[in-house]
Amino acid sequence: MAKITFVDVTLRDGNHTFRHQFTPEIVQATAAALDAAGVDIIEVGHGDGLGGSCVHVGRAPATDRQLLEAACKVTKRAKVGILLVPGFGLFADLEMAAEVGVGVARIATHCTEADVTEQHLRRAKDLGMFTVGYLISAGMASPEQLAEQARKLESYGADYVNLAESQGHLVPREVAARIRAVRQAVNIPIGFHPHNNLGLAIGNILAAVDEGATFIDGSLKGFGGGAGNAQTEVAVTALKRAGHEVGTDLFGIMDAADVFARQVAPQPMPVIDNDSLLMGYANVYGGYINPVRHAAEQYGCDARALVLRLGERKVVAAQEDVVIEEAQKLSRAMRLAA
Repeated sequence: MAKITFVDVTLRDGNHTFRHQFTPEIVQATAAALDAAGVDIIEVGHGDGLGGSCVHVGRAPATDRQLLEAACKVTKRAKVGILLVPGFGLFADLEMAAEVGVGVARIATHCTEADVTEQHLRRAKDLGMFTVGYLISAGMASPEQLAEQARKLESYGADYVNLAESQGHLVPREVAARIRAVRQAVNIPIGFHPHNNLGLAIGNILAAVDEGATFIDGSLKGFGGGAGNAQTEVAVTALKRAGHEVGTDLFGIMDAADVFARQVAPQPMPVIDNDSLLMGYANVYGGYINPVRHAAEQYGCDARALVLRLGERKVVAAQEDVVIEEAQKLSRAMRLAA
């Protein structure tokens, strides 16, 4: 059975669901609970990573430094991690993160564009950080394409490569094929980051681990973009039940989930509603759930039709302008039809 390193992404990916409004107080209380539960890596920051706070995707109430300092102050065993998308995040952001005590840098890009991460991966490595090549929207590339990108990440010095199934679109056999292809292509560990739009996040984790993934992402109460991530407390329980070695304490992670839920109350936990379900079906990035709903309301169009249009256009992360463009088109078409 595999030894699993568990990465909790509540305090970064969950920020999408909270409209990027996590405060240092929320971060500190949750990070302390995750650390006490024995989670290996705690990812913290704006939903779009370092430098992500902006009008385009959402202003945060606190700086990256303030959020990271809040987490680093209370973690004793876990490593604090960040996600950085080149273009949003700069070398200066990496240097700030290293200065405040962040130990893990996950450098992210669309699944077919690994080459844009080279400089940032090498800089993070120079700063003494554990580095991860992070491929967003892995369900939009074939197993062969992902293997090619993973080889690039390994050559840039990544300590492991993480496949993020950002749309919750894949079924277990498709996840298994992608993990298998990457495992055969590289000599570094493989991680997996699922979303739950089709209700398959936990099953997809088990399929990934069976094919050799050893770093697994989840979020407390499933808090994350779209229908949410794999629910950390469920994933830990399922992995233990399957016989895998997970250092996270079962009761401790349940307690951490309750601590987090109290911090964000009365915010409802993510559910697989019709919009999220359709996003998984259409292979649309889960972080668009709130922009889709807002645009549909603003322009008076059907959110479901908007999701399908975005799927046809094969939108990727950070194309929020396309959401508005397609909503306007649908609205004009409705007016003409009337």
